[in-house]
Amino acid sequence: MSQPSIPNPTRENSRPGHPEWIRVRMRTGEAYGRVNSLVRGHRLNTVCQEARCPNIHECWSEGTATFMIMGDVCTRSCAYCAVKSGRPAPLDPEEPASVARAVEAMELEHAVITSVDRDDLEDFGAGHFAATVRAIRELRPKTRIEVLIPDFAGQPQPLQHLLQSRPDVLNHNTETVERLYPRLRSRGVYARCLELLARAHRFRQDEHPTMSVKSGLMVGLGETTGELLATFRDLRNAGVEILTLGQYLRPTMKHVPVERFYTPQEFEELRAQALAMGFHFVESGPLVRSSYHASRHRAGSLIEK
Repeated sequence: MSQPSIPNPTRENSRPGHPEWIRVRMRTGEAYGRVNSLVRGHRLNTVCQEARCPNIHECWSEGTATFMIMGDVCTRSCAYCAVKSGRPAPLDPEEPASVARAVEAMELEHAVITSVDRDDLEDFGAGHFAATVRAIRELRPKTRIEVLIPDFAGQPQPLQHLLQSRPDVLNHNTETVERLYPRLRSRGVYARCLELLARAHRFRQDEHPTMSVKSGLMVGLGETTGELLATFRDLRNAGVEILTLGQYLRPTMKHVPVERFYTPQEFEELRAQALAMGFHFVESGPLVRSSYHASRHRAGSLIEK
């Protein structure tokens, strides 16, 4: 199996601005304004805003959003993440119902629910996730629900509690290759990430065969092509069906710099390599994020099954 050809790295500080293929065209309009009003009206957080996602205008203009529950303060401080860290506020018991009402008002066919890390909670927030899934099911039973979860500190009981709420997609981002975990991921453990995904895969096999297991990676943080391909194999062996691959973009000058920008052709070559390993669906591109085109990921995975 040939590896993608890698030209000399394009480092972030070797030229002004981002490469042309990274530029994002702003899109606003009635649909964008409607989503913005709903998010503000229900006093909700979205990862679209907190993580400074480059696709926010496209997604919101199409009437979709990724809801971030349990506040906007994370108990961890990863070197690449724009979400602020510190001591979070107590959970809002009304939040699951508020998210469900927003999903109903937006008439979403596919809702993505994510969160900050909540290492301060006994169950790491798994029960709040489950309550949100159940609240959406009650108001809009046909909406497909994707949960993009933290690692719950590797504890199997919180994960099992969440899985029993029967989400349609269980997503946990690997983010980067194993070698870079100590430098980039605050309290993250590569093996723990794989074990969480493997547990989700086993739950799917035993109890919930229509659920999909998904993970995502960023590139441009100093990894090698060989390390990326090894990570793909690890994820596939853990039972992951859906893979997202996107370019890391530095949120602020306080965050770890971009080591290099991958070209659209390289993203396509990596996508082909991943599909050859058996992934059911791969979304790969410079501006791809875990929730970008999420409804298409689920549909493409089911077609492959």
